[in-house]
This record gives sequence, structure tokens and C-alpha cells, in this order.
Amino acid sequence: MAEYPSLTSAVEPLALGEPIVAAAWLGDTPVLALADGRVRLGEAHDARSLQAHPEAAILVAASDGRRIITGGDDGRVVATDANGEMETLADEKGKWIDAVATQDGAVAWSAGRNVRARPARGETKSLDIPSTCRGLAFFPKGYRLAVAHYNGATLWFPNAGKPELLNWSGSHLDATVSPDGRFLITSMQENTLHGWRITDAKNMRMAGYPAKTRSLSWSNDGKWLATSGADACIIWPFSGKDGPMGQSPRECGVRANVPVTRVAFHPAALVVAIGFDDGLVMISRITDASALLVRRPAEEPENARISALAWDATGARLLFGAESGDAGLLTLPKP
Repeated sequence: MAEYPSLTSAVEPLALGEPIVAAAWLGDTPVLALADGRVRLGEAHDARSLQAHPEAAILVAASDGRRIITGGDDGRVVATDANGEMETLADEKGKWIDAVATQDGAVAWSAGRNVRARPARGETKSLDIPSTCRGLAFFPKGYRLAVAHYNGATLWFPNAGKPELLNWSGSHLDATVSPDGRFLITSMQENTLHGWRITDAKNMRMAGYPAKTRSLSWSNDGKWLATSGADACIIWPFSGKDGPMGQSPRECGVRANVPVTRVAFHPAALVVAIGFDDGLVMISRITDASALLVRRPAEEPENARISALAWDATGARLLFGAESGDAGLLTLPKP
């Protein structure tokens, strides 16, 4: 393994004993969603574990910075805030929750071939789709949702209008919308990414991945998209009108034969946090690919892969978690 300058001494390690599904920040409060149904709030000295899904598993989670929304194999969608207050938003009567998304108080979730959306204030609306949905994303402006499914994606205004279908053969998994609302990108079962330019539904294809891309993260300026699924963090340029078409991606965090499993762009700088299959975590500057080590590879390789990464709003702290149940909190040294 290459030797990188190290930040490992600035990391507070955590051992939670259960696979970590997601990481987020609710204001200054770190939060981890665990596979055994618990939501863990706070730092080591004041942490609380809350039973968001008693006797069930958390399958998916998303956060808007005010609440973490969890979906379980009990069919429930639960919102938890920084004070530990929990609200059951939906109960799909035992159907597994396959995807959740949230933005500015609005929440969307899917169960089988049905998608529901609930605004911060107002009525829950439903949409039937062609197949199971595993990817949901809100547009940055307006109450509009992108829904990934088999053979394409659907654009939906829950309060108005007929849904618009974007066709592309294959199974579409995760979904993300660019911060300027110009592009929709989906990961696919076929180890590739697909995209559409929203204005005219022009197709974009980003191929060459040796594995599935299951983690996508936009830079704060919306000009770059970091992705997992290779033995480096692959970063596509989106500054032009055609997105990445005709342009080559950048790479950082290159480690031969060790797949990247999670990526998370810094909220203010062109720096990306990268988690690997063997438990290593680093942060890298995309302009020159220089890197700093955050966590060394796990001593036990089984289930070591990094499954969660989240920066706080200021970019001063990074929370990470692994499928082994190990986690950590990096506080960047002040200059």
C-alpha cells in the first residue's frame, strides 16, 4: 500500500457491532443508521441509540440535515431528529422500503412498484411505476422527483402534471440530480452509469466500470460527479452543456485491485472522501490527486468495506462507517 500523509491520529474510532447503513449530520450531531434497526445519535461521550425499527432492519436512509429518514424491512418509514424525536411517516404493511429521499422537509419512499411523496406540509401522493424502484432523488428546486426503475426513469411532479418517462433499456438502480437541475444520472445493473439532459432528454452513457456504481456525490459547484465502482474514485466533468460527453474523467485514490465503495465530496472544496472495500478511508484533492490517509485497512478483511461517509455542513468533520460495524469521526486539524 502506498504511504500517504496521515490524519489517523485525528480520528475518534467507534465500534458499534452492527453493519452501518448510512451516516449523516443533523446540525452538529453525527448520526449513524445501523442494520439492526437502531439510529445512533451523538458522539462517543453522549451517544444515544434509538430503536427506530424495533425487531427489524434498516434497509435505506437519507437526510436533509434536519432529520434522518430510515426505511426498514418492517415497511415503516421513520424520521428522527437531532433531539431523538421520532415520527412514523408511513407504514406499508410489511412491504420492504426499497428507497428513500428527502429535501427541505419533503420525503419520498418506494415499496415495490409504488412510490409515495409527502411534502413538508400537505397530502401524500402516490405513483405506480413499471417495476420496483431502488433510486429516488429530489430536484434541487421545486417539488419534483426522479424515480429510477427498469428500462429508464420517471420524472414526477407529485402535485401536478403527467409523469414523464425517460427510456433506456436495462435495470436502473440509484438516482441523482445535478445541483443545477440540468442532469439526471442513474447507476445500472450493467456496471455503467446512464444520464439524461433534462431539457431535451438527450442520453449520456458513462461506461468502463469493473463493478456496480452504488455511491454518487456531486461537488459543491455542481461541476463534478464522484463515483464508486472502480479501483479509483472516478470523477466526471459536468461543466459543459453536454455534461461528460466527449470528455475524460479524472481519477484519484488509485489503489490497484481494491474497489472504491463510497464517495463523498467536501461541501466547500474540490476534495473528496473515499472509502474502500478493505476499510481504508482517505481524502483526496481532485485537482492534483494528492491524498491524506484517514483510516488504514481493517485488520479483519471480512465485511470491512466502507458503507457510509458524510461530511458535516462546514466540512470540518467526516463521519464514516463500515459493514463490520466499525466507524470513526475525523476532526480536521485547524490550520
